Amino acid sequence: MTSLTAPPRVPIPANGVDYRGKLVLAPMVRSGELPSRLLALRYGADLVWGPETIDRAMIGTTRRVNPRNGTIEFFRRPSNGGRPDRPIYDSVIYRIDPVREKGKLIYQIGTASPELAVEAAKIVAGDVAGIDVNSGCPKPFSTSGGMGAALLRTPDKLCAILEALVREVGTPFQIGISVKIRILAQPEETEQLVTRLVKTGITGLTVHCRTTPMRPREKAIRDQLRMVANVCHEAGVACVMNGDVTSREEGLALMEEFGVDGAMIATAAETNPSCFQTAVEGGLLPWRDVVHEYVRFCLESENRFGNTKYLLNMMIPGKNKEFKMAKNARSYWDCCHLLQFEDLLPLAEQVDQTLNIADRSVYKEEARNKAVQNALENNETARAAGGAPRSKPTSPVVAAAGGPIRTNSIPKPTAKPETTTTVETAPVPEQTTQQPELAA
Repeated sequence: MTSLTAPPRVPIPANGVDYRGKLVLAPMVRSGELPSRLLALRYGADLVWGPETIDRAMIGTTRRVNPRNGTIEFFRRPSNGGRPDRPIYDSVIYRIDPVREKGKLIYQIGTASPELAVEAAKIVAGDVAGIDVNSGCPKPFSTSGGMGAALLRTPDKLCAILEALVREVGTPFQIGISVKIRILAQPEETEQLVTRLVKTGITGLTVHCRTTPMRPREKAIRDQLRMVANVCHEAGVACVMNGDVTSREEGLALMEEFGVDGAMIATAAETNPSCFQTAVEGGLLPWRDVVHEYVRFCLESENRFGNTKYLLNMMIPGKNKEFKMAKNARSYWDCCHLLQFEDLLPLAEQVDQTLNIADRSVYKEEARNKAVQNALENNETARAAGGAPRSKPTSPVVAAAGGPIRTNSIPKPTAKPETTTTVETAPVPEQTTQQPELAA
């Protein structure tokens, strides 16, 4: 007899979000800062994951609202290496747009300790829609501390972290707790791990369809995907897939094929976040349109310029001349000037001042000098075209003669018959008017 009972679903907390039916921006270190997330949302991402942030990096930060743009910043005041002669600038660890990211931002934490995970998560929990534990990053900076993919080898610790977050953060703040993993070498090992994880009280699980040793250039393995989805669904937990998803259409097709609830887009969104659009909505846009929007979001967010350049190197095709131009930029003004984003120049100048990088510009003075020269040339051309008389240098005045000497008024010598010797007079050259030189 076929059961008519609907599959179970874990309840979604009041301040949380359901991952089902969503195309989302994957968590990416350096590539998941606020401007990138806003750009992904601009082009249709349903949810965005922030970059993995280590628990100890968030612990000890102070929360404030930026009075210029309304963003929420978690910052710390560096010690400045004990050098009192140098200015101290606040270090922003995490930045959130409380309006445009409301109900759509998932904070991913890097941790290897239940206690530290809870302490760090409580700091940001009131401003996000969920906390996600990273147990899939294979990079040494994460695994060397027992975090990221290293947690796949210590499932007891991973489960303890998730249970502590559900109990001490998820429940009191009414947000969901989730986890992101990689598949293991053997399907049986993956199944055992997922079976344990879905019993911790999480609302979502993301599976990256690669093993820990695999790199992005290697093709994703999807033969375990349906099994993972089934285990999640039996426990009522949403299952999201990650790995080689390049567009909204492809993500929706893979969700249908493997029975998962959502899909993440990673590297394709680094290059061109308009991949979240369907063909009907406009599809993949030209890189200049996307880069203009990205730079605008960077300026509005007061994003660190080094991070902005990092993404521009991915978004601008390497064969284009603009790629080299962007690499040469030393400030936002340089960037907008070189890319010919003239409408963004006033804001770029303000942000450069705010970030204390205005003096790094290598093109502003050159551009101003060129602008002065162009103005002078245009002014001279305009006066000539309008028929206005050009200024002439006046001839010198000789006081004894009472007026200027004009060579055309000198009488020609008259021949005298009684004179046998003729004195020839050399012709006096006519004066020429010299145009004034323009300033270089």
